[in-house]
Formats: sequence, structure tokens, C-alpha cells
Amino acid sequence: MTNGLKLIIATSNKDKVREIGEILKDTPFKAVSMHEEGLDPDIVEDGKTFEENALIKARAVHALAQDCYVMADDSGLCIDALDGAPGIYSARFCGEDSTYPEKFAKIFEMLRYVPEEKRTAKFVCSIAVVRPDGTDFTVRGEVCGVLHEMPAGDGGFGYDPIFYVPEFGMTTAQMTKEQKNSISHRGKALRAMADKLKAEL
Repeated sequence: MTNGLKLIIATSNKDKVREIGEILKDTPFKAVSMHEEGLDPDIVEDGKTFEENALIKARAVHALAQDCYVMADDSGLCIDALDGAPGIYSARFCGEDSTYPEKFAKIFEMLRYVPEEKRTAKFVCSIAVVRPDGTDFTVRGEVCGVLHEMPAGDGGFGYDPIFYVPEFGMTTAQMTKEQKNSISHRGKALRAMADKLKAEL
């Protein structure tokens, strides 16, 4: 299909926009970042869930571009033994400026009395889409794994080096892009979003 309908992504991350564009390549939608559209809203992510934060971002951008589809996502790591933490605070865990090795160290300090087989966790991604008429919907993708104290792999980003997926026998940072996209929380959520958008046209 020819990409014609504009889908504004509430992000300045070019890699994320490219990834979304790949997922949408067989749809009428063309993914563009909010900055490509000259949009820079003041967004305060004060929701209590991934879905709420994704909607906050999507609605803030939609308020400035009302005749377009707008998409936003919110994602994070939820650790079972920590009652779902860091969850929606994953990016800000240990402080806004903390590095991921510092976040890893803090997590395993908190898990020091938890046996490895009980260090289960999941990556969650919620995507919100606001339609041109202001109505919206959300979809969610999840992938389950186990946390490994020794980071492994140079791919991916964020918590990928410590997120081990048993059926693949490796962390998500060790996977190829194709492997990761096939099982990742964001890949699942993006495909669910694309299916819903295509069904509505």
C-alpha cells in the first residue's frame, strides 16, 4: 500500500519512528515524529499506569495537530518479586540521570535474597492512538523473562542486557533485531495497533 495517512509519533527518537514505520509498511500510514511536524508540547507524565501515560502523551500532541492520527507509547520493566517495580518509573529508576549499570546494581541489591528462578519479570509496552476526531484506543504487548545479574549482549538498550528469555537462551540484548522484534513487548503492541488501524479503514 502507499503510505498516505500521517501518523504522528509522540517522540523525538528517530530509531523508534523508523521501527514503527517498518511495522506500518503494509498499511496506508506514514510514521513521522512530532518534531518533524514542528510540535513540542509540554508533557507531564503523571499517570498511574502505562496506558494512562501513553494517552497523556498522545493527547498532548493531538491537541496541537487535531486533524491527524497521533500515537504514543509508554513502556517499562515489571519485576514480580518487587511487586511490579520499577514499572512506569523504569526510565527514572534511581534518578533521572542514573546510568543503566547503576539501575542494574540497585535492582540486584533489592533482589539479593531472591533466588534466581524467582527473579521473573516482564517488559510491558502500552500504545495509545488518538484519531483525528479525538477518540482513542490503547493496546498492550508483553514479553516474559528472568533477570540475570551478569549483563550480556551489546544490542538493544535499557534493561535488555539483564532480561533473559529462556526459550531463546539469551538476553534480549543478545538477539538479532529480527528475533527481538518477533517477541518484544513493543513489537507485539505495534502489530496490535497496526491491525486495529487497518481494520478501521
